[in-house]
Amino acid sequence: MAPGITNALAAYRYRVFVETLGWDLPVQGNAETDEFDGPHTMYVIARNERGEICGCARLLPTTGSYLLAKVFPQLLQEAPPVGSDVWELSRFASMDCGAPDRLSHQELKVAEQLLAAALEHAAKRGVKRFITVSPLGVERLLRRAGVHAHRAGPPVAVNGQHLFACWIEVDRQSIHALRQGLGHQAPVAPTKAPVSGPQLPA
Repeated sequence: MAPGITNALAAYRYRVFVETLGWDLPVQGNAETDEFDGPHTMYVIARNERGEICGCARLLPTTGSYLLAKVFPQLLQEAPPVGSDVWELSRFASMDCGAPDRLSHQELKVAEQLLAAALEHAAKRGVKRFITVSPLGVERLLRRAGVHAHRAGPPVAVNGQHLFACWIEVDRQSIHALRQGLGHQAPVAPTKAPVSGPQLPA
């Protein structure tokens, strides 16, 4: 990414994960990045009508070091996956930092579009599954959206929050469900939390 986009993304992540959600993450000034932001990392970014970042997702092949394997291996029932056809999804957010206590209709639409774009990008590269770490509230959102997802292990309390490892299948079912969208449905008072957790979710 161009330096301007990289800097804007780090600033957005700082506002979401550090300022709004209060995660204890390594920061540099008002920017949040970590060791998993490297030359093999891919990003999906959403912008609003003013060109400002309003959503992000980080994708990383599991052939190298990645968040779940290094930070949250206890969430998995088996050894952390390794393979070019499995990518980790982390630092996922579609948050309006001005309204942190609820998910708005627009945020749900942005989240759907982000995840659909990430799945489509991965599918073109032969990826079969995403693995991610999420707060339990995200499981309800994925199920409601019709995404083909399931647990990779039981929930575990980490720093006072219940997290779980989640498989998301990179398939037609998930992409079609997201492109159909649940924006027309009334949200069920979801808790505000990005798909990928403290690291959480990441």
